Amino acid sequence: MTNDIQTGSPSIRQIQTLIRDKKEVELKLMTDDLLVGKLFWQDPDCLCLLDQYDQPILIWRQAIVYLKPRM
Repeated sequence: MTNDIQTGSPSIRQIQTLIRDKKEVELKLMTDDLLVGKLFWQDPDCLCLLDQYDQPILIWRQAIVYLKPRM
């Protein structure tokens, strides 16, 4: 069984674009927390979000309710 990221998936491509363009995003978690920052990397299990102090926050994909670019 492989745990590789499916780079052909539209959601994966969109996240890669947000990482590449260093866009600020809003992440809503199942805990009702709202996080804001820039995505730094992704793997099959997690996303890394850099907060306003450039501190990395590791977020498990299964904890995410939604992710959207900030305007």
